[in-house]
Amino acid sequence: MVVATARAKFDETVNAAVRLGVNPAHADQMVRGSLFCPTVGKIGRVLVFAKGEKEKEALEAGADVVGSDDVVEKIKAGWLEFDRSSLRPDMMGVSVNWGRSSGPAA
Repeated sequence: MVVATARAKFDETVNAAVRLGVNPAHADQMVRGSLFCPTVGKIGRVLVFAKGEKEKEALEAGADVVGSDDVVEKIKAGWLEFDRSSLRPDMMGVSVNWGRSSGPAA
């Protein structure tokens, strides 16, 4: 329905607010997590920072470039041929090396 009613010449977004009826003051009612909604249209080139078996999983999921320290060195050298990037939780340390120079988060 979103695609059928789109009128703009740019990628439109959809915001959703969900009332869960929980009280976050209570530890047993904390809600944490994320939701992935597939996008419509072109996503672009995806870079994933991962090591070991997670590299294979990222490639199977459709990532264009997967790596760790080798990719960080390429980025430091000026390579920016990707549109989106994702870091596995165990790879958060690599973003310290180049995160500030990559600009503000979108």
